[in-house]
Amino acid sequence: MESGPAIFTGVVFALFGSGLLGWTVVRVRQRQPVAQGVSTVASATLATVLAVVALALGTWSLTRL
Repeated sequence: MESGPAIFTGVVFALFGSGLLGWTVVRVRQRQPVAQGVSTVASATLATVLAVVALALGTWSLTRL
């Protein structure tokens, strides 16, 4: 019974992390702002770090099964 929530959490984190990372890459390649009113470099860096953290949490959660 404990594996169900771990699978759900891992998949949610992995989907969020990959979606955020993909969206950030597309915005940076098109030279568009990642966040309104914030430095492009700072917002892209923060979004990339958060995406990698979410992917790491998803991977960690899925390896705990």
